[in-house]
Amino acid sequence: MGRKSLVTRKRLVVIVDDERDITVLFRDALQKIKGVSVFTFTDPKIALEHFRTNNAHYVVLLSDFRMPELNGIDLIKKIKDSNPFVRTILMTAFEINDELFKDYIKNEIINAFLQKPILLDTLIKEVSSQLHLYELQKR
Repeated sequence: MGRKSLVTRKRLVVIVDDERDITVLFRDALQKIKGVSVFTFTDPKIALEHFRTNNAHYVVLLSDFRMPELNGIDLIKKIKDSNPFVRTILMTAFEINDELFKDYIKNEIINAFLQKPILLDTLIKEVSSQLHLYELQKR
């Protein structure tokens, strides 16, 4: 019985980027991490709907900063407000010199930041680190 509950427990890693090629590349890299299911979205509003349905299973969210209709910082804030345990990673190819960004980093609304282009090894290491931190805070 205990083994079955461990196997069926979902741990979702979600990638949100309006560039489909990036979501596919990152998904393929992150599927190497054992024990997680990787979902990708090119529309942050659809990602938010998915989160609302699967809130308890979200472990790590990677979000691009610049996206139409809902930027990554706003998406991360909405998700953290609903589930503060989700680990969040903001990524962008642009420089961010924004007070809200700095505040969110300081207050751990954004848990990590990756500057594009991102090496796949760096991505895997950061997501693995965030998974570990998630497990530690849930104990």
